[in-house]
Amino acid sequence: MENKRQFILDAFNYRFATKRFDANKTISDEDFDTILETGRLSPSSLGFEPWQFLVIQNKELRDALKPISWGAQGQLDTASHFVLILARKNVRPGNEYVQQLLSETKQMPQEMIDQMMSRTTEFQDSNLNLYENDRALWDWASKQTYIPLANMMSSAAMLGIDSCPIEGFQYNDVAELLSEKGYFDRSVFEPSVMVAFGYREEDPSREKTRRSQDDVVTWIK
Repeated sequence: MENKRQFILDAFNYRFATKRFDANKTISDEDFDTILETGRLSPSSLGFEPWQFLVIQNKELRDALKPISWGAQGQLDTASHFVLILARKNVRPGNEYVQQLLSETKQMPQEMIDQMMSRTTEFQDSNLNLYENDRALWDWASKQTYIPLANMMSSAAMLGIDSCPIEGFQYNDVAELLSEKGYFDRSVFEPSVMVAFGYREEDPSREKTRRSQDDVVTWIK
């Protein structure tokens, strides 16, 4: 158990936001499938999985993204794998996606679905005020995408693979580019966050620094 704990901490200390990767190194299919699986298996609020992963390997498309992705200049050129995570819009009771997810994927009986829909409406509306506008509901879905994002980066680090999360892009322009090419429907999805994977071109110039555990943790006994 001590070895497992140390392995996890070593991986988290190893990981850093890699700005440029070694373009000559490629992640194996087996390793990247494992990374994607840790994203797919991630938890989400209400179990609604409001995400879609676009793995962008096409060089021409990566080049087209560069002018509108200021935070991904080095990564788009050098990453072994580049992923855009989309967040689903209008994830609420009565939505066709939610109904299909519960009945077909999760195989819930209709009576249980009806009960869950009532509780979901109360949770989304009364607890979180998500029905105030469409943006509030999408922001809630977008928050869920950061769970698979973190899990994929963590599993990558455990495999000795580097990564970098990226919010530095023009969201509307990226959405227009990819939707016009038919990669997703904007009535259903909007871009949430990017993440690049590969092998570091060089080690970071300084050690990782974070606030101490005493500074970030308060125990209530």
